[in-house]
Amino acid sequence: MSEQRRVEVAGTSVSCEHYIGGGRVGSDATFEDRSPIDWSWKLADIARGDRETAAAAVAAAEGAASAWGALTAAERATHLHRLADAIDGRVEQIAAVECADMGMLERSLRARVIARGAANLRNYADLAAEHEEPVWSSKGTANRVIRQPAGPAVIITPWNAPWMLATWKLAPALAAGNPVILKPAEWSPLSASLLADLADEVELPAGVLNVVQGIGEEVGAELVSDPRVRRISFTGSPEAARHIGVAAARNLVPFTAELGGKGPFVVFEDADIDAAAKKAAGQYDDAGQVCLAGTRLLVQASVVDEFLEAFHRYADEQVLGDPREDATTISPLIHPTHLERVEGFVDRARAAGDRVVRGGRRAEVDGAREGLWFEPTLIEPASNDHEVVQHEIFGPVLTLQTFGSEDEAVELANATDYGLSGIVYTGSRERAERVGRGVRAGTVWVNTFLVRDLTAPFGGMGISGIGREGGRYALEFHADLQTLQILEGSVE
Repeated sequence: MSEQRRVEVAGTSVSCEHYIGGGRVGSDATFEDRSPIDWSWKLADIARGDRETAAAAVAAAEGAASAWGALTAAERATHLHRLADAIDGRVEQIAAVECADMGMLERSLRARVIARGAANLRNYADLAAEHEEPVWSSKGTANRVIRQPAGPAVIITPWNAPWMLATWKLAPALAAGNPVILKPAEWSPLSASLLADLADEVELPAGVLNVVQGIGEEVGAELVSDPRVRRISFTGSPEAARHIGVAAARNLVPFTAELGGKGPFVVFEDADIDAAAKKAAGQYDDAGQVCLAGTRLLVQASVVDEFLEAFHRYADEQVLGDPREDATTISPLIHPTHLERVEGFVDRARAAGDRVVRGGRRAEVDGAREGLWFEPTLIEPASNDHEVVQHEIFGPVLTLQTFGSEDEAVELANATDYGLSGIVYTGSRERAERVGRGVRAGTVWVNTFLVRDLTAPFGGMGISGIGREGGRYALEFHADLQTLQILEGSVE
């Protein structure tokens, strides 16, 4: 593997180049990668892919497809377990790089996020290896359903959870027999490069995993438009997904898209109010840059004062600071452009007559020369139609609305075009079932949040997405299903 262009980030050597066909490949053009911890901290100049880069990556994946697809699921699982073991041996280094690059709390990365990448690989490898083909008799024939590898898969990940989502998406593709071209977001590309290093270290066959860096509208558009690509998996904005969907449709390529959310956080009067308020204040985690967060607090009017008293108490405990420090609970936003976007939502809310209950401004953090922090913010909108209620802000901004009846709560919960997730707090099992089913979202949690079973389907309704990931749902997405029928008695 070429050592042509590498930099040291948080004590770890990271390549600035693409990884294609088992080796490092450069580009004439580059783009800057800076740390949200301090925007004056330039991490690297990253190779900026183009049409030729995209074509080379797809060619490498296509060249590896036959041999990789011909392996048994158990043989592929062996490769993926080796990669997972390599991740386990590098948790501290990957966490430090991811923290510097994206700004997520380093303690969270060390404790759960990086290891989740290894769990993703093992989970899908084992699920694929354990799969039993359905067999039945019908009309004098013996029938079997076979999962055939679909071919090269393009995976495009967002900037807010680069490591976790890259491994979450590529694991089922690889386990199903599809070589992968991974395109990380340009705001947080470094952990994908580390993953390529590990793939090289464990001798994953050349071309099975390729990493292409660059701008989405440039190299990403080229990747999803290539007719040799047979699957596309994307996480990002609805606007970008519409463009990808058009490209996929031209080539008749299946694609999944997870496109963010505007989750309701519904609190009924029979709930554990203190637990609900504590969990609600926790929605500021990762500076609100979490697509599954319950950003619309919907509280029964009879308990809103009690809820707010507890909510403010827990919100006051939040510590804005350096995400490398264990005391920090709220990290900086990813990029100056995103900080301006979040600030714009709050400024327009004030102008529209919405009441800013707490926060609502940029925050100063000691030691940061060019900080990207925003205060944990709570807004009471004057109307459910207002922008802060209807659009994903993706920052530490929550809204608060009240309701009287259960029917009104469900109506408010479903009163946006999004449908990724929902959270319900209640002490009644019957209400949990009714409201849980009534909330239009791909995942609804009752009296908890962000508990993930990797075998469960994951995805959104409405403009929150198309298709499902997770467990067998992801494996079948990455497969071409073939029905084999043999006339009974015709073969020995």
